Amino acid sequence: MLEEVFSEVYNKFKLHFYKKLFERLDDRETSLTTVETFCMETIYAMKEPSINEFATFLGISTPNAAYKVNSLVKKGYVEKIQSEDDKREYHLKPTKKYVDYYDISNAYRARVMERAAKRFTKAELDKLEEMLSIISEELMKEVNYKHD
Repeated sequence: MLEEVFSEVYNKFKLHFYKKLFERLDDRETSLTTVETFCMETIYAMKEPSINEFATFLGISTPNAAYKVNSLVKKGYVEKIQSEDDKREYHLKPTKKYVDYYDISNAYRARVMERAAKRFTKAELDKLEEMLSIISEELMKEVNYKHD
């Protein structure tokens, strides 16, 4: 039962995002392909990865990653920031254009969290936060993307 409910919540977040994404496609507010959208989702979630970190995480070649990134740069969704430590390395930073585009997902998540704050006690919310942190940090090690 828990697994079904978790899947339902996860799917509802995805469905809301896709619905809003298609609304924007109809309005021609975006020029991202499906693959580019997934690349931007990955870059955004990884919090400014280097091109190599991005490629390694997705299991694609660095030249393939660089090609995808350059397309995103040309479209204005990501910028390459030169590393202060290693001048040969660049980190990928989503632009305001992408953040505004991505906010369709953030806004809904915020709305759901506001509803949760009204529905649950502080103790219940604290416990949920604790449980989600454990799931994220301990139980989902395959998706570790944080810089050390």
